[in-house]
Formats: sequence, structure tokens, C-alpha cells
Amino acid sequence: MKRGELYRVRHPSRRDPKRFRVFVVVSRQILIESRFSTVICAPVYTAYDALATQVQVGVAEGLAHESAVHCDEVVSLPKSALTDYVGSLSPQKIAALNRALRVALDLPD
Repeated sequence: MKRGELYRVRHPSRRDPKRFRVFVVVSRQILIESRFSTVICAPVYTAYDALATQVQVGVAEGLAHESAVHCDEVVSLPKSALTDYVGSLSPQKIAALNRALRVALDLPD
């Protein structure tokens, strides 16, 4: 598992009406490789509102259609739930993800 990879998660939460949801791993690599049982992920939705906290993704990343990573909604997920690999972000998309996370978390450049 690596930062920037997309995974389809079945029944991600009781509040999510979808049977599955795609998430992007956003935790730093040292945490992913640690004994921690969870990682921080950002959900992917079909909605794109052109917010600075969203990153457009689509077929190039392994998805069926155009979507967006929503960095305002990061969650902690068990590593064991991330088994259905979808694809990964390019270096350019990871840079966009980093910018969107900085905005979402109100971090300085």
C-alpha cells in the first residue's frame, strides 16, 4: 500500500448510502508501513464543485468516470479494508492532492 493509491471499500460507513466508495490513501508512507492498523484516506465522489480542496480524478486513475477527491472529508480507515486496488495518482495529481490537503487543513505553504 502506498500514498496516492485508490481503493474501493465496501460499506465504508453507516451514513454512506453507497455499497462501496473509493478512497485515496493520504497518510505519509512511514505511517502506512508502521504497525498502526489504520491510515488516513480521502473519499472520491462523482461530484466536483471546483473547490480548492478537491482534486479531479478519472479514467487515468483507474475509475470508471470523472470524479473528485474531497480533501475536506478525510477519515481514518482500517488497512484491512483497503484490499480492492483501483489505481494510483500520478506525481502531478499527488502534488494537487498535497495542495488540496493544505487548504483543507489550513496549513501554511
